[in-house]
Amino acid sequence: MRFRTLICLIVASALGYARQPVHARHGMVVAQEPIATDVGVKVLQSGGNAIDAAVAVGLALAVTHPFAGNIGGGGFMLVRFADGRSTFIDFREKAPLASSRNMYLDANGNVTKDSVLGWRASGVPGSVRGFELAHKKYGHKSWADVVEPAVRLASDGFTVSYSLGQSLKSEGTVRKLSMFPDSKRIFLGVDIGGNLLQPELAATLKRIQANPDDFYEGEIARKLAADMKANGGLITLQDLQDYRAIERTPLRGKYHDYDVITSPPPSSGGVGILQMLGMLEGSGYDKTGAGSAASIHYVAEVMRRFYADRSEYLGDPDFVKNPITKLLDPTYIARRRATIDRQHATPSSQIRPGNLNDQESTQTTHFNVVDSDGNAVAVTYTLNGGFGSGVTAPGLGFLLNNEMDDFASKPGSENMFHLIQGEANAIQPGKRPLSSMTPTILLHDGKFFMAVGAPGGSRIINGVLQVILNVLDFHMNVQDAVDWPRFHHQWMPDELFLERGISPDTASILRGMGHKIESYEATDPIVARVEAIVNADGWLQGGADGRGNAKAEGY
Repeated sequence: MRFRTLICLIVASALGYARQPVHARHGMVVAQEPIATDVGVKVLQSGGNAIDAAVAVGLALAVTHPFAGNIGGGGFMLVRFADGRSTFIDFREKAPLASSRNMYLDANGNVTKDSVLGWRASGVPGSVRGFELAHKKYGHKSWADVVEPAVRLASDGFTVSYSLGQSLKSEGTVRKLSMFPDSKRIFLGVDIGGNLLQPELAATLKRIQANPDDFYEGEIARKLAADMKANGGLITLQDLQDYRAIERTPLRGKYHDYDVITSPPPSSGGVGILQMLGMLEGSGYDKTGAGSAASIHYVAEVMRRFYADRSEYLGDPDFVKNPITKLLDPTYIARRRATIDRQHATPSSQIRPGNLNDQESTQTTHFNVVDSDGNAVAVTYTLNGGFGSGVTAPGLGFLLNNEMDDFASKPGSENMFHLIQGEANAIQPGKRPLSSMTPTILLHDGKFFMAVGAPGGSRIINGVLQVILNVLDFHMNVQDAVDWPRFHHQWMPDELFLERGISPDTASILRGMGHKIESYEATDPIVARVEAIVNADGWLQGGADGRGNAKAEGY
């Protein structure tokens, strides 16, 4: 064991981050909520494959993790099959046909709250179509079987955990959900340890269990469209009927001797992971060890350069041309790396999106599943903000997303995650907003090695990056890797976020290098809740992030 690795583990132990991974021989599920994790394991044990289990987990989370689990939102599923094939299922929400570029600007050109709160904030949901497509093409068990656990949880209820209870009692959640009658009635006033019954959601899930088309073309669709119209929302029956989940080709790259399979646009995450790994490859940033000021500084400088590029170049590939080849070209990456000063932070005001012209010819939840055949699935899906738009569809029982805020409501201005976004991500009817969701799978010697992903808005990409680096460069086990304190820089605002656990002395050194860390003492920022599975030494090893209520379980 290298000396710096030993130092990392000693520090991790001192900080309380030395938990052991969950080990299993046959299959593993890691999800943000324990009941949903158990659902996935039972599906695997009953003969389902990783895709069956992933669909069952996703639908169960719509019941047990209303903060982000959903059927009223959308997301991405990355699959790597044991036979070497891979696919990426894009079920990201879409802008309604009635949407327009400036729909969230007031008379003075200022951004309103309509993209965040209420009926007008929702894009056309994609989760049901995405799960249906994945299961229809790649599942083994019947559709009714994989939907049944969610139906049962909604109809019979489940015990409200401390984590969910506290979330529902937070000031922001109470304020948001109180504005909408069905949300207030269903979710507020629920006590920790009580039984949360959701009969309307159960009825909706039963209709989906009988026929998933009902969500887009049947009674569910008609009811949702009518309520949208009655409340000033934009989603119509035509929008729902037109929605399709899409299979795309995953992005691929290498880091050291590992193959990286990751998310293509409309995710910005895969481009970010590959570009940042490219800047780090061969840099020697890791020689000073995990958690050192020097390594944090260098990676933060890499982060801010990618996020500057993200602001300019990426969007829905069905609407804009994403210059992925140029952004990932080794010569371009080397030029970006060469601008990094190892001793001093570069002010973000001095960093612009890179010049591609001289190159040769692009609040959320996450879970991972690996089955006994070696199929691996990484799913990130979302309502965007916690509890989405706050709206529960009347009589249908599910929360609606506020995904329209992921567009650039006013190009050049911040969204709810303080991201600056450009014209490539401006609102257009039928367009999918750019996302930070980053489900990623790594291979070693052609075999599955790691599945990783996270919720966390704009911080997802950097959270996933650091867990990969912790495993590959700092030689941590997967549990230490996900629990290790993280940091985040997204170019604008020019601020380096540090989680608790990074020492004040390190923060002081970083300030001396020119980093702005005003938030360090004032807040307790979390840089994504990452979940990961690693295949090592003949074992599947699950790492559930201790920042939340996640659970890893295998058999």
